[in-house]
Amino acid sequence: MNILLVAATEGEICPLLQHLQHDWRMAGGRLYQRGDHRLQVLITGVGMVATAYSLGKELSRRRYDLALQAGIAGSFDKGIPLGEVVFVASEQFGDLGAEDHDRHLDIFEMGLLQPDAAPFVKGRLDTPLTERHRNIRLRQVSGLTVNMVSGNERTIARLAERYSCQIESMEGAAFHYVCLSEDVPAFAQIRSISNYVTPRDRASWKMREAVTALNDWLIDFVKG
Repeated sequence: MNILLVAATEGEICPLLQHLQHDWRMAGGRLYQRGDHRLQVLITGVGMVATAYSLGKELSRRRYDLALQAGIAGSFDKGIPLGEVVFVASEQFGDLGAEDHDRHLDIFEMGLLQPDAAPFVKGRLDTPLTERHRNIRLRQVSGLTVNMVSGNERTIARLAERYSCQIESMEGAAFHYVCLSEDVPAFAQIRSISNYVTPRDRASWKMREAVTALNDWLIDFVKG
């Protein structure tokens, strides 16, 4: 099976890379092989633009049976413990559109795109569940992708009310959009919660714990 593992930064998956270098055969660059499985690691850079460019370029070169995006995220939902690893089953763009005085209009409300225009379904980018997802036994959540992570009460309240999404990242919707558009047979976005989406307070973040939990899950997944 050909697997593509996508991450915005190397730091988010460093323990996994160490595992691959030890337990898998290096086959050139960031390509690893074990038995019939080939795993390509793609570090895209931060944000939607970098993710869409890097992922689109890679998928134009090679077909994959499974694409995984791995990273950390903030959570609007305080019922999700910090450090929990989640499966983002649905995505939306949080700041694509226009401001209309005190309102935000998305591209569907602006009439630039129909909510069911492919690859969207009712304005969302959903993950089609396949047989390959049966080993992903994680809480399923909805994601919101933004260019600038939320850090003040007004923005947080507006996004939480408008989208009713549970987590926030800077790359997820781009990953979903490209995978759906390129007909990747199976894909999944896996995130570990490092912080709650509140006015910015890095002292309360659990970055190290989130990275550890994410990589523990990834290592178990590739072992299986």
